[in-house]
Amino acid sequence: MQVIKKTIEGLLEIVPTVYKDERGSFLESYNQQLFEANNLPTHFVQDNQSFSIKGVVRGLHFQRSPHAQGKLVRVISGRVLDIAVDIRPDSPTFGQYEAVELDSKRNNMFYIPEGFAHGFAALEDSIFSYKCTNLYHKASEGGIIWNDPELNIDWQVSNPIVSEKDVLLPTFKTYFSTILP
Repeated sequence: MQVIKKTIEGLLEIVPTVYKDERGSFLESYNQQLFEANNLPTHFVQDNQSFSIKGVVRGLHFQRSPHAQGKLVRVISGRVLDIAVDIRPDSPTFGQYEAVELDSKRNNMFYIPEGFAHGFAALEDSIFSYKCTNLYHKASEGGIIWNDPELNIDWQVSNPIVSEKDVLLPTFKTYFSTILP
């Protein structure tokens, strides 16, 4: 397993070792000892899975403290552009984002700690899986609109398919103007 630190502190890409032969392939998607050795969380309390057709954009979602979630995300089938936006007000990278392409051929994963808004765009029909460090808590959920002009995220999809709920999310500036002085 290779762990790659991304530009924004706390974000990590994990590339597992894939063993292939004439029968197919094998990989470890989670190994407590390897995760501990790389300072990754080892306690996950909820697993989620979604299917998205090509062109779907989901996000940008997060949960507020004390129910904030760290997420270990990966693609089981297909390919997505995964996005993490730093929403930690005291962070030097507050308001910046990191994009990682996840696909079922590389089997790479992306660890997104608490304090980030998360979303993804399905670049192909995709099955997306994520492990969470905290349970879903509806009253703590928040979000930022996917096409925020200040964040200026290139989702790499034309004619995105976005849920009614996600279209109504506030901009980054609007959301943070209500909670920051």
